[in-house]
Formats: sequence, structure tokens, C-alpha cells
Amino acid sequence: MSRGGRGGGLLVAGTTSDAGKSVVTAGICRWLVRRGVKVAPFKGQNMSLNSFVTREGAEIGRAQAMQAQAARVEPTALMNPVLLKPGSDRSSQVVLMGRPVGEMSAKGYHGGRQRSLLGPVLECLEQLRGAYDAVICEGAGSPAEINLRRTDIVNMGIARAARLPVVVVGDIDRGGVFASFFGTTALLSPEDQELIAGYLVNKFRGDVSLLEPGLEMLRGLTGRSTLGVLPFRHGLGIDEEDGLRVSMRGAVRESPAAPPYGEDVLRVAVCAVPLMSNFTDVDALAAEPGVVVRFVDRPEELADADLVVVPGTRGTVKALAWLRERGLADALARRAAEGRPVLGICGGYQLLGEHIDDEVESRAGAVPGLGLLPVRVRFAREKTLARPVGLALGEAVEGYEIHHGVAEVRGGDAFVSDADGRALDGCRVGSVTGTHWHGALESDAFRRRFLTEVARTAGRRFVPAPGTSFGALREEQLDLLGDLIEEHADTDALMRLIEEGAPAGLPFIPPGAP
Repeated sequence: MSRGGRGGGLLVAGTTSDAGKSVVTAGICRWLVRRGVKVAPFKGQNMSLNSFVTREGAEIGRAQAMQAQAARVEPTALMNPVLLKPGSDRSSQVVLMGRPVGEMSAKGYHGGRQRSLLGPVLECLEQLRGAYDAVICEGAGSPAEINLRRTDIVNMGIARAARLPVVVVGDIDRGGVFASFFGTTALLSPEDQELIAGYLVNKFRGDVSLLEPGLEMLRGLTGRSTLGVLPFRHGLGIDEEDGLRVSMRGAVRESPAAPPYGEDVLRVAVCAVPLMSNFTDVDALAAEPGVVVRFVDRPEELADADLVVVPGTRGTVKALAWLRERGLADALARRAAEGRPVLGICGGYQLLGEHIDDEVESRAGAVPGLGLLPVRVRFAREKTLARPVGLALGEAVEGYEIHHGVAEVRGGDAFVSDADGRALDGCRVGSVTGTHWHGALESDAFRRRFLTEVARTAGRRFVPAPGTSFGALREEQLDLLGDLIEEHADTDALMRLIEEGAPAGLPFIPPGAP
């Protein structure tokens, strides 16, 4: 699968955000690797508050990390060279090759900085194509965002520069998929349209034969075939990447709830703080049989919770103000006083402390925290990016750190220690626990021990299922994505596109780009 020393490639674009690009990209990666193809994922620019730290200490989008797992390769910064982490509706932190390089307004970024990054983005793509048989690229939003085409480095900008064939994914569950396919193609320039090689229908419910006349009409109108109709399946999402549009269903996969292993269920309430980041931390809790996870924004919703999680956030001071305005801060204080479990992760840990000094993220200066943990936090300009390991509650635990806040612990017990008992991270006082470690709950033995302790404190007859492996469940999910492609897509056509590129002579659909 070599093109003059380069691996083949494909760009998965979408008619809209959330059309299913991330899922389809992961599915193609898993399908290819099962066929013996050495494959890597790639997304030139990602906007996400859900990020991950690679082994070399680089920050990338979690979706690309999961796609790398689908491809059975180690994720690297090459797979997501530009990451934008929103801090408001108008500005984001720009992460380049895994390291933050500053804050920038949307106007400033699209006004010139973005286009200057096309070269580095293409260099990363070429390095991957030199090392892998195939690189499956994911676009962002829609390639027909004509207001942004001049500076595009993630959709048709890289497709044109790298001569990648493009498959456009449309979510039929939303309706209007035929108009979306046609309109997306017709709004592109002739040069861009030359690379639009076909369509994939996603989330179809019903009898495919009823859809086929429309697919034939679409082929007649565009000269392009639909390369698959992927059925709607519950529980097939991978880690979310949307930066500002986080819904209350949050990170909990739409999969059937398993019955409890013990006599009781365990109820977990997650405070849906502004700019919530790495909310996928609670996916491991939701995967446990008998654990019910809800995202909440009112104090009364904490009343029946056995555990309250305050998740990470890109705006610790903003989240702190939000908790106070909503009455959630007082509810958390009452819980702590009553000895009921609270867990703060990263930014959630920081705001549980006594004092925050932030001249970096919010530039608010000195701000009092909730005072539930004897911790003082100072925001450093250098971001901590790490993949630590340690022991918590007597069990091995590993995670990843992504934070500017530096915690000075002035009491309580350490949450994570090394093998010699030296404190590594976090703080525990009574039933309140805080840690900077994302992903810790994915460590199965620790998660079971932690939930057992929560159940005992809450007086619940909940017993963690002994065989639950979060890693195995994630692998099963990725295999289901591979099955979806293998069973419902035209894999021969996809392979030809990856190996040979877009076919010549694809017709132009007017009017084209204005």
C-alpha cells in the first residue's frame, strides 16, 4: 500500500459536527488493522476539552488516542498536531505538537495563525504516511464551511495538499441527509470536488431497501456512490471531543444498564461545571454494573447521590463561581460535614481546596476555594503533562495529568503514594478526596476498592462486579466499530480509495464555492 514510499490515505469528513466522523475513523482503523494493515489515525486540528497525554508527554485529543487504540498503535503528537482548548466562546488555548503555545481569540486564530500551521500539519501527516501503510484522517465540522475555507488545515485544505480522497459522513437520524450530501458537495470548489469520492450514511434505522431509491438518485445527481449505510447502534460512541457543546447526557455511553451485582445500586452525581474537561473520567464508573451516573446542575440533585464527582474544568475559578451561584457549593459543604463521599478530579480537586491563586487561566488572582480540603493552589504558566503510576487504597493505579494548577497540600492524607509510601498526589480528609490524576478510575482493582468504600460509607449493599475490566469493555466497543465497517460498508471501494486515491473524472456539481 505504498505510493512512492508513502502509505495510502483517506479523509473522513462530515456534513456537520457530530455526524459520526470520529466513530467511522475509529471503525476503519480497527477494520484495517484486523486485515493486517499497519494504520494510524490523524486529525490536523481538533477543538476539544477532552484531551489525553501520550507516553512522550504530549497533549492530544482523546478521540485520537482512542482511534490509535483502535489501530493498536501508541498515540503520539503526530496524530493531532494542533489542539484548541476553549476557555470561552471566543478564545482558546492553542496546543501545538502537544505543548501549549498561548491563548488566542477565534478571530486572531482564523485571521492568520491557522493558515501558518498548514505546513507543520502536513509535515506530521507525511511522517505518519512514511511510517504506516495507511493513515485515516478525520475532518472537523463540515468541509463546506465556506467562510473558513481559505485558512482550512483540517478538511479540504489537507485533502488538496496531500491529495487525499474524501468520504463524507452524514447522520440520517437527524434528517435531511440527502440534501446535506448534495449541498456539501455543491458548495465546494471544482478542485475540492475532485476529491469527494463518496458518501457514508450513519445511524440508519429501518429497512435499507426503502433508502436505496434515494441513494440511486443521489448517485445520479452527484456521480458519486454511497459506500455504506451504517445502522444505528447503542453504545458505539468513543470519547467525546466537542469543546463547548457538552450535553447533560455527557460521557455516559448510550448502552443498556447492567443489573447490580449486589443488592443495591450506587448513585453517582457529576456536577456539570462550565468548560467541563475530561468528563470521560466517569465512563469507568458508568461501566460498572449497578452504578448509575447522572450529570446534575441543581443542589437538590445531590440529595440522593452516594458519590458526588466534581470533574475537571478548563475554568477552575469560573466553575467555582458557578457552584456558588447554583447553591451546589453549599450542598457540597453539607455533604462533607455529614461524612458523605465527594471526589474532585483535576480542576474539581483544585476548587475543593482553601485558596486559589490564578494569574494564568482566569487571571482572577487570589480566590477563596470551597475549603473542603487543606490545599492551596497556585497556577503556574508551565502546564504539567505527565503519565504517572502509583498506589491508592492499596491498589495499583495509573493516570495522566493535564493542569496549570500546582497544589500545596497542608494536611490530610495523600491520595496516591509510591511503593515506599511517599506522597505523589492528591489529598483525603474524611469522605472528601481530590486528585489531579485523570483516568485513575480506569484501573480496575482501584475502582472496585474505591466503590466498595463509597458503598460502605453510604450504607448501600452494593458490591462491585469482580470481573469488570474497563480496558476489555473498550476493546469490545472498538471491535464493534470495526464490525460496523466490515459488515455495512463497501470495504473493497474503501480499500481502493486508500490505495489509489480518488477516481479521475468525478463530475462538478454547481454552483461550487462562491
